[in-house]
Amino acid sequence: MAAQRVVELDRVDKVYKAGDVEVHALREVSLTIDTGEYIAVMGPSGSGKTTLMNLLGCLDRPTSGTYCFEGGNVGHLSDNQLAKIRNQKIGFVFQTYNLLPRSTALSNVSLPLLYGGRRDPHRAAELLQEVGLGDRMDHRPTQLSGGEQQRVAIARALVNDPSLILADEPTGNLDSTSGEEILRMFRALHQKGQTIIMVTHNREVAEEAHRVVVFRDGRIVTDRKGGG
Repeated sequence: MAAQRVVELDRVDKVYKAGDVEVHALREVSLTIDTGEYIAVMGPSGSGKTTLMNLLGCLDRPTSGTYCFEGGNVGHLSDNQLAKIRNQKIGFVFQTYNLLPRSTALSNVSLPLLYGGRRDPHRAAELLQEVGLGDRMDHRPTQLSGGEQQRVAIARALVNDPSLILADEPTGNLDSTSGEEILRMFRALHQKGQTIIMVTHNREVAEEAHRVVVFRDGRIVTDRKGGG
């Protein structure tokens, strides 16, 4: 059976206006990603990586070209429909964790369920157990190490069984030991069939993926096999 296509970008441009100046953040980007792929996205600052992730995460729309997510053109969707995709189909993992500081680990993981109108504390607790934080569920972010906070963020990203995980420099704020712990989690998720797109500046981290896509000046300049 052929793999299902999760992402398909066809000649996508993204142009921002800064006064009278047009900034071309993406230029004719075409990219396809199938279920179960693990992609690392690299490139210097200003190369288009962040713009790409915003488009893939349905946080922004292309200026031209098409973005199809699981076969549907997201350019035709309303803001509410895009929000539903973000909540139910895409899990986000950020460099700075983006946890609510006054909420417990369990509450932070449960948030996407609540936004989607679901109440399932067992699901959130199960995922915290899986990431090794079963004894830290009632702790707030300030009571957790950076690595533990990122594990909470990964559990939160997984809570709605997303089709796609978008990870933006997930080891960027971590020491090498904690970073390796997080990479092991992404390896395990990939082995289970999870589709992952990870932005990184670290070549060693990029080689964890089985495809490495390099951007420069808003264009894809390299799309090659990685070491993962």
